[in-house]
Amino acid sequence: MAGVKQMLVYADDPDVLSPTPGASSMLHRLHRCSRDESGFTLIELLVVILIIGILAAIAIPTLLSQKSKASDASAKELARTAAIATGAYSTSHNGSYAGVSREELHAVEPNLLTTLTNSNAYLSEARAIGSGNSGYEVTATSTNSATYTIKVENGVETRSCTPPSSTNRGGCPGGGSAEGTW
Repeated sequence: MAGVKQMLVYADDPDVLSPTPGASSMLHRLHRCSRDESGFTLIELLVVILIIGILAAIAIPTLLSQKSKASDASAKELARTAAIATGAYSTSHNGSYAGVSREELHAVEPNLLTTLTNSNAYLSEARAIGSGNSGYEVTATSTNSATYTIKVENGVETRSCTPPSSTNRGGCPGGGSAEGTW
């Protein structure tokens, strides 16, 4: 192998990597820049983690309270729907509320939930007042255990609610753990 030189090729040699003479200086600069940059410092990463933690501390309680409000709104709507279904039941029974129950209202309105589920409010009580001619009472319970009641007696409707605890009033206005109205 006379006349053949054995050549060592180094990856950081810009003359070997570039096919044209003008491009060698550009490749050399790019290669040198890639060796100089090493990424983010530990302080920069810690600052980013701290900012994310602060944002999470602000956002998570807000989101949790919205979930509680949604659960209470669902229970209120369920109580209203049950009241409408009770009116339909009364119309079918000559104006009498006698015999009103959760099961009877479910038969009138199949969308009424009458059993406890993990993620939905349910109709916990439906009953006639007195002999059934003077009125009725329907109660819905939210997923956070707040109850919302609509009571109609002698044509007068009242709405009351009981919060799940004194610290979490949810959608039940009032003070302490006492009943409120909605």
